[in-house]
Amino acid sequence: MGQTLPQGQLQANAAAAATPTDMAIQLADVHLSLGHAAARVHILKGISLAVRPGEAIGLVGPSGSGKSTLLMTLAGLERADKGSVMVAGQELGSLDEDALARFRGRNIGIVFQSFHLVPTMTALENVALPIELAGGRDAFERAAASLERVGLGHRLSHYPSQLSGGEQQRVAIARATVGHPPILVADEPTGNLDEATGSSIVELLFELKRDRHATLVLVTHDPSLAARCDRVVHLRSGLVEADHASTNH
Repeated sequence: MGQTLPQGQLQANAAAAATPTDMAIQLADVHLSLGHAAARVHILKGISLAVRPGEAIGLVGPSGSGKSTLLMTLAGLERADKGSVMVAGQELGSLDEDALARFRGRNIGIVFQSFHLVPTMTALENVALPIELAGGRDAFERAAASLERVGLGHRLSHYPSQLSGGEQQRVAIARATVGHPPILVADEPTGNLDEATGSSIVELLFELKRDRHATLVLVTHDPSLAARCDRVVHLRSGLVEADHASTNH
């Protein structure tokens, strides 16, 4: 079982030892507030975190601890107010919105709890969309291969409303991984699924991670899912409370 470190040591360890280019993800003293004027809330309060290439990290903590906000920040969907967010060797704060979108499309696959599929598009069209938006070639051939990989080769022409929750999440995973990004992030990927379906989705995520040597960061309330990761990072009140090796590693 890994040792749980105090907050001060966590901050020092995350910032030391490895340079940003050694890391798939490196955050240093990241602060983020959301909302406006009197309703503005300080959510991330100085997060430092280093994730090695190929590592699987589980982000856990009570509701409101900043887990999902941290995930969205390292995925480039929220911009930090202060601090450094380095992903795949790129400082995200130095990119304008267009450059950030292009970088995200090449390097980060995102799986949401609520699927976020386009209802008027078939499964094939949903998965092909990010390739088409990036100007890539063979979008539909690659999308079909990605859907086949997640076990939905027989559902290419089906619309989201014609698919079960588990199938919709598989389409979302196929879309997130169609470009073979080196980093996968997942926000409560089993949150809207029953236990059996959720278990199959977890198996799929970790299988894709292994096959493609990808880095995986996932937010979960499920201790058994977090335990499958290499490391578990506990957040509380916008800070890293503990960071330790999984009990299964």
